[in-house]
Amino acid sequence: MMVIWMARIVVPGELLAGSPQRIEFAYVENGRTYSSVLGLFDEANPRVIPLEGPYMPAQYDIIVGIVNEVKFAGYNIDINSPYRGFLSAKDSRYEHKLGDVISAKIVEVDEVKNVDLEGARSLKDGEIIEISPAKIPRVIGKKNSMLDMIRDATKSEIFVGKNGRIWILGGNSALAVRTILKVEKEAHTTGLTERISDFLKQEVSK
Repeated sequence: MMVIWMARIVVPGELLAGSPQRIEFAYVENGRTYSSVLGLFDEANPRVIPLEGPYMPAQYDIIVGIVNEVKFAGYNIDINSPYRGFLSAKDSRYEHKLGDVISAKIVEVDEVKNVDLEGARSLKDGEIIEISPAKIPRVIGKKNSMLDMIRDATKSEIFVGKNGRIWILGGNSALAVRTILKVEKEAHTTGLTERISDFLKQEVSK
């Protein structure tokens, strides 16, 4: 069953609710709740999804990183952010080399944005694309609906990092890439899931 997610575009300072509510990327003033970013507001399940901005690491995020320095104690990881991650050698089951692509979980972000990672696994072969981290929730979709649809249509293995990096292997990877870039480009629009479904059906039937 296709899940259609309805949301509206909001701009900084736009009213979200007439009462104070705890919503990420929003603030409360005079008993009302306002958006603090340009984003999509899901009224059914109150949340704001930003449509712009760099990736800011958060605890428990799963990311796609690239090893950019090998040290005795572990590895410095490029996480597509103003900040870098660190994977301790003792927390890694495997040895990694410079340039290796991995997935990992952020376990801690301290007050100065040191980012500790764990649970790394290698993402071998395949290809990586980078999109705006703010658009990642649209690529995933509600209850994984968008991502599952792209996987089913392309038969590709797809791993999505919250930091805007997406790893794709096998199947019709070219179609997977085009579809993901289309989702990124049209992330601010409504009816996106249905439109992407039609796009994939047309492309697969060619």
